[in-house]
Amino acid sequence: MAGHETTLSPSAAARWATPAEPEGPLAGSAAAERLGRLGLILERAAGGGYLLAGYTFHYRDAIKRAGGRWLADRRAWQLADDAAVETLASMLATAGAGPGLAEAPPAPPSAGSGWGSKHYHGHRERLRQRFLDAGPESLADYELLELLLFFSVYRRDTKPLAKEMLARFGSLGGVLATDPARYAECLALQPLAPGTDPERGQERDDDLRFTQVLLKAIQALVLRVLKEQIRDRPVIGSWSALIDYLHTVLAHESCEEFRILFLDRKNILIRDEQHSRGTVDHTPLYPREVVKRALELGASAIIMVHNHPSGDPTPSQPDIETTRAVVKALAAVNIQVHDHVIIGKNRHFSFRSQGLI
Repeated sequence: MAGHETTLSPSAAARWATPAEPEGPLAGSAAAERLGRLGLILERAAGGGYLLAGYTFHYRDAIKRAGGRWLADRRAWQLADDAAVETLASMLATAGAGPGLAEAPPAPPSAGSGWGSKHYHGHRERLRQRFLDAGPESLADYELLELLLFFSVYRRDTKPLAKEMLARFGSLGGVLATDPARYAECLALQPLAPGTDPERGQERDDDLRFTQVLLKAIQALVLRVLKEQIRDRPVIGSWSALIDYLHTVLAHESCEEFRILFLDRKNILIRDEQHSRGTVDHTPLYPREVVKRALELGASAIIMVHNHPSGDPTPSQPDIETTRAVVKALAAVNIQVHDHVIIGKNRHFSFRSQGLI
């Protein structure tokens, strides 16, 4: 995320995470405490002076005025001595808490940070206000994604980025489900020109890293919310919720994936597991392994699920034959196969409803 340099070493992380005080004359000082409240992490440097990390981007101008020097290899600022730390703390005495994500809070242009100098900063505030006033339904898909990217990309206009992501990955679901490394394709991370400020490279890398964290965390949150709808209740009686969950898990996968939902005697979900992952048009399924796992979990029934990356959920002949083999193998140990569901892009195929089980 823009402007979020992180801790520098295990020792720094440990000091930040525990109440133990750093060694030296600044331990417990008002200056150190003030910087800490702003999300700035102070560590003594081995060669003397201090290293400053944390949410430094918002305060970079003040850090420079205090004599700070950016160390790209450490992802931190170097402050020469106690006096520099005291100077910085005094300059930041009236500053509010540091930003929690990529976006620094608004400041007037006279503050010297340059905030507000880009046209998209005013656009961001207008889009936020429209979201609050008119609700999420008033926003197009690209605008909703753009709004999310405010929290991971600060120094760029996120509208073209959001549009590019939707064009490349097909939908909001596709954006969330894609391999996070592919976000770099949309951020267009090209080699920096010779002589570029090294800090800019770190800021640019942060845009990618925190976009990855943000969007994949949202995907995980969506999956957990959907899974709540089928947990601790009979799956058969929550069929539409189950299909919504399966579409979110599988519809945007680029390779075939076979999952098995193991159910107890009341048809309540015991476990949802990935059985295998294959290629773009094939994934292996071994009836013996399915039986073994069902017995290990004490399952009374299962639902088989896999996806077709082509988008067409129509079963192939091998799909039909393999399903019959699993049904026969499980019947021998008195375990029922409720269904085999194939997930396509916008629709699904149920073996049970089509009379194939």
